Amino acid sequence: MTGRIDAKLKALGIDLPSPPAPVASYVPYVRTGNLVFVSGQVTIGPKGLEYVGIVGQDFTTDEGKAAARLCAVNLIAQARAACGGDLDRVKRVVKVTAFVNAVPGFKEHPEVANGASDLFVEVFGDAGRHARAAVGAGSLPRNVAVEVEAVFEVE
Repeated sequence: MTGRIDAKLKALGIDLPSPPAPVASYVPYVRTGNLVFVSGQVTIGPKGLEYVGIVGQDFTTDEGKAAARLCAVNLIAQARAACGGDLDRVKRVVKVTAFVNAVPGFKEHPEVANGASDLFVEVFGDAGRHARAAVGAGSLPRNVAVEVEAVFEVE
C-alpha cells in the first residue's frame, strides 16, 4: 500500500524492514481496542544486530541516538504489520519508553531517546508527539545499546 505515511518514509529515505519475528514466548504486538502495544524493538538493521555495546563506553550519546532511531524504524515496521500494511491508520503515537544500556552515572538518556522521538515526529507529524520515559539499564538483551517500545493509537 502506498499512502501518506509511506510517502513520508520514502521522502526520508527510510525503507521499512520486514518485522522480525519474536525469539521467545511473546508476540511482536498486541492490539486491544484502538491501541497497539508494540514489544520492545532492538537495534536490528540491514546487517543484523547493530550498536552492540554500552553508551558512554562503546558509543557516544549521538551514536546512542542513532541506535534509538533504528529501534523506532523497527517499531514503525511492527505498527505497519498491526495495521494490515496501512500506516495511515496510525492516529497517534501515544507512549514511548526508551531503555539505554549505559555506563553508571550516565545522564543523557533523554538525548538518546530523542533518536526515536524525533523520528516519530518526522514521520507522523504532530500525531508523532507522545508521552515518554527514558530509562537507564545495566544491560539489555544481546548487549544492545538501546531498546525502545511504543503504544500507537490506530483506526
